[in-house]
Amino acid sequence: MNQEKAQLQKLLDRAAKLRPVAKRYALPAFIVFVLLVYGVVLLRINSLNNQEPTTDQVTSQVKAARIPHIDQSVVQQLQSLQDNSVSVQALFNQARNNPFQ
Repeated sequence: MNQEKAQLQKLLDRAAKLRPVAKRYALPAFIVFVLLVYGVVLLRINSLNNQEPTTDQVTSQVKAARIPHIDQSVVQQLQSLQDNSVSVQALFNQARNNPFQ
């Protein structure tokens, strides 16, 4: 136990001698550390920016974005209603002129 205390005291003495040196280089070491972190982040951003999607990812997105199809019979029915009624024609014209009303 006494020997362990002696070794601990020696380590503390060495640390006390290195303290002024460590204090002197603390700011430059911190600046270098921050620059390294920024460099790693920029490299990671660059590698993610240049990454291309795989063909499987592209096909899955294309399948997910299906284009809706309108039944032709519904289109013909709406056109016949528009041709037969004046109020429906006015409604369609109003919707064309201002669709957000």
